[in-house]
Amino acid sequence: MSTAPLKTWNINNVALFGTYPPRLCGIATFTKDLRDALTEQLGSERAMVLAMDEEAFPCDYPSDVRFQVRAHLPADYRLAADLLNINQIDVTFIQHEFGIYGGRDGALVLNLLRRLRMPIITTLHTVLKEPTSSQMSLTREIAELSDRLIVMSRMGEEFLRDVYEIPSDRIVFIPHGIPDVPFVDSSFYKDQFGLEGRTTLLTFGLMSRGKGIEHMLNAMPEVVRRHPEVTYVVLGATHPHVLREEGDAYRISLELLVDQLGMRDHVMFQNRFVTLEELCGYIGAADLYITPYLNQAQITSGTLAYSMGAGKAVVSSPYWYAEEMLSDGRGRIVPFRDSNALAEQVNDLLDNPVERDAMRKCAYLHCRSMIWKEVAGQYLEVASEVIGERRHAPRHVAPPRIEEAMSPDLFPDINLSHLRTLTDDTGVYQHAIYTIPNRKHGYCTDDNARALVAALRYHRLSKDESVLPLASKYLSFIHGAFDAEKRRFRNFMSFDRRWLEEHGSEDSHARAVWALGEAVAFAPNDGVLGYATRLFNDALPIVQSFTSPRSWAFALIGIHAYLRKFGGDSKTRRTRDTLARKLFGLFRQHASAEWPWCEDCVTWGNGRLPHALILCGQWLPDEKMLAQGLRTLEWLLKVQTNEHGQISPIGCDGWYPREGRKAVFDQQPVEIMGLVESCAEAYRCTGDPRWGNEIRRCLNWFLGRNDMGAVLYDFKTGGCRDGLNPQGANQNEGAESTLSWLISLITLHELLGRHGRDDTA
Repeated sequence: MSTAPLKTWNINNVALFGTYPPRLCGIATFTKDLRDALTEQLGSERAMVLAMDEEAFPCDYPSDVRFQVRAHLPADYRLAADLLNINQIDVTFIQHEFGIYGGRDGALVLNLLRRLRMPIITTLHTVLKEPTSSQMSLTREIAELSDRLIVMSRMGEEFLRDVYEIPSDRIVFIPHGIPDVPFVDSSFYKDQFGLEGRTTLLTFGLMSRGKGIEHMLNAMPEVVRRHPEVTYVVLGATHPHVLREEGDAYRISLELLVDQLGMRDHVMFQNRFVTLEELCGYIGAADLYITPYLNQAQITSGTLAYSMGAGKAVVSSPYWYAEEMLSDGRGRIVPFRDSNALAEQVNDLLDNPVERDAMRKCAYLHCRSMIWKEVAGQYLEVASEVIGERRHAPRHVAPPRIEEAMSPDLFPDINLSHLRTLTDDTGVYQHAIYTIPNRKHGYCTDDNARALVAALRYHRLSKDESVLPLASKYLSFIHGAFDAEKRRFRNFMSFDRRWLEEHGSEDSHARAVWALGEAVAFAPNDGVLGYATRLFNDALPIVQSFTSPRSWAFALIGIHAYLRKFGGDSKTRRTRDTLARKLFGLFRQHASAEWPWCEDCVTWGNGRLPHALILCGQWLPDEKMLAQGLRTLEWLLKVQTNEHGQISPIGCDGWYPREGRKAVFDQQPVEIMGLVESCAEAYRCTGDPRWGNEIRRCLNWFLGRNDMGAVLYDFKTGGCRDGLNPQGANQNEGAESTLSWLISLITLHELLGRHGRDDTA
């Protein structure tokens, strides 16, 4: 790499934030190439890289990388911002795509952007024409926080202006960068890959079902009939996310299709991630490049840009970037999923080498402005411009948002160690003596339901697949607890795996329904989805005959989770309506302005009742039901606040009778969990920051801001002590308390990782 600057830039240090090699993804390659090109332009190693990482699959990064940000840990984004601010970076280049950052639609990237003091230039690798409300608001806030948005297609510019209503002066078009390779005949490279004398078709990139390779394979018999010397090379490893979710099923299906078509001598699979040098060699050896992708809404493609930049003739399906790049005779477009059209256009180009060579030259010349040296120069021109703007008109720093005020940075990281300690091959133990599992009290459905919720939510948040075996154990326990004949769940099981009752309470049954609904919503694979869906539908109907308002509430919360996946299930919707009306009717019967409660005594599981009303009030919809839920939650928080402004949940030693005194002890962590989840739903519904402050107050109860000043969370084990009594914290760390802490903390992380409301049916 040259150390002599190509131009004098008034820029000292820049930073790049995105995925980075050895992580296998197109944006990682883009970030690396941009970093190298910027370094060459600036004349020295002045480009700091912050790499986006996955906690479950950390990479061994090269020395280019100064800091690793774990995708689903909000604290890492804050630390990354602090690092950049301290190092006096002149400008930060952000690579944005919805799937690479943590939180809903990658909203955790805002934790970084909101804290950065220097100019921000964000490259949008995806611009959706029809975004969800969450994606719309997220993109607009990214635009607000960025000095410029860079797009790599003219259509991206159009979408940002017309769909997102972002001013034109904030948008810059800079094409996708490409290697600078000579325009040479394909035969120059063929001997490197054993392709001498073969007419070579090429598709490359990380393998996934959206690539549409099967349609080109189905075109091969007709191509080979006319051109028997053809070899189709499919180059690239299976995408890591696809590999984790379904293994190599797609590639194997393609291999089987090749055998079925009798094309084994004409198709070559290269299942690996190649170096840039080797990739350029494969592209050079190709006579035609094929992109039969299935998704129209693709605003850029590095593989297409690389191939055109090497002077390759291209046949492609009509995704947006291809239509733009291949216009004016630079390539051929065929309909999606049309093998006959692919065969026809490939054969026509192979039959007409003069036209093919003219197309190659046209593509090559068009892409000369896209070589990385030119692209890096354009990035630095934009950087110089925004740095100058900041000097003359510094940007106002907004006051901290509610998301920052209740930031998880102020709380411990999620630690499942004690949950793992409490779990054996059967499920999670109910109790512990200090930190040691107490086998004498065995297991219960209640705790395995909570554990299933915690495990699946944690997986959704962190993508840590090591938690999935735990989830399978908890789901298996719940399945075993179900008596298919009576359609009821049993609750208590002894250590020697004997059920200790014919069936459990209504509340334990409904708690299992809640967990199953969440399992349907957050199922990590089809096996869990099918298993949980079937059991949910078997267990739900009997809840309509229950009389406990808490059982109705737990079932309603589970129903809403289930409807996130199967919103059109009319039978479940009717059950929701029936249970919601019963619960609301109980409030209307008993509640008054001074006592907005559904019973004459406030006992346990209290936060679940307004939680259910808030959910149902939104989605039935019923404004009065929603108002009752919010009013009741506000009252519960008020009566459970001590004179110091700390949360003081109603104790189980006497409860809180109407016109009576509230019991102070014993306070249970499970009550805090119910309040946290209810406040989280109130915040999603209203956007009112006070609910976020209430969540913070609730979590602080675990950390010592309570009536006794006792810390219930065990920082060493990751467990939680079993409640608060007049002597302080109960030192045992059982399942209910530990799971109450975990679900409360995970709820906070989920809330701050989302951007906008859930699109619940």
